[in-house]
Amino acid sequence: MKKTISKKNKSPQVVLGLIQTSCSDKPAENLAKTVKRIEQAAKQGANIICTQELFRSQYFCQCEDHDYFKLAEPIPGPSTKIFQKLARKHKVVVIGSLFEKRASGVYHNTAVIIDADGKLLGIYRKMHIPDDPLYYEKFYFTPGDTGFRAWQTKYGKIGVLICWDQWYPEGARLTAMQGAEILFYPTAIGWHPGEKAEYGKNQHGAWETIQRSHAVANGCYVAAINRIGLEKPIGDPGIEFWGQSFVAGTSGQIIAKASVDKEEILIVPIELGKVDTTRTHWPFLRDRRIDAYEGLTRRFID
Repeated sequence: MKKTISKKNKSPQVVLGLIQTSCSDKPAENLAKTVKRIEQAAKQGANIICTQELFRSQYFCQCEDHDYFKLAEPIPGPSTKIFQKLARKHKVVVIGSLFEKRASGVYHNTAVIIDADGKLLGIYRKMHIPDDPLYYEKFYFTPGDTGFRAWQTKYGKIGVLICWDQWYPEGARLTAMQGAEILFYPTAIGWHPGEKAEYGKNQHGAWETIQRSHAVANGCYVAAINRIGLEKPIGDPGIEFWGQSFVAGTSGQIIAKASVDKEEILIVPIELGKVDTTRTHWPFLRDRRIDAYEGLTRRFID
């Protein structure tokens, strides 16, 4: 662990590594690229390394096609074992986003959380499943049943949620309430090319703002990891993924952000001590009125 100490506040420093890449239609090629990037991130000092969502393939949810179920794998399985080996070798925490085959007819969008000794700490199955034009995820993914979770790793306590989860403050809150100091969001999101000119700026702004708000409301770090490139697995129009992976600080400020169209390893040092400081000075968790929130468990209040 890169554990330098700030003279000002004696806060341990942890280094995050966010892997932002393009994806081809060759799963083995995508896996090899991601493995290489993880090793590069580790050599650059990263302690906790996270992939983008479903990095092994192009974003196949742009259509409903049973052939794409062949991309799924069990957990533990081939990719998990590779990540465990990498974690042990480089003494890093690895978060990998995979298409999980749980059983015949039961598939999940799942993240594996592997500690720096190679141990599989657990999994998180995506809870919120979208169904929008070119994002037909309900065809492929069973809603998650793991609940929102946090894991104590060698380098800090982390929570992992996935893409569509990032729009829901409830998920971020419940994860932070378990002590998560960093929320990771592996993501695959972009523009419909025909909408980019009119709506693109606002769409991206909303995506970034909602996640920065999770950092503010929970006094924690937020790391969002997105892919790049125009992917057209079923032809036009495809999705132009907007990249711009980023890390937000405990007050919601952008600490680092990747480009729109370049493959990057975003290396970001953070100070976990700032989580305690922020939560103490802005005590949102203290002042929550848990006696008045029963309506949140209802779909709608008439």
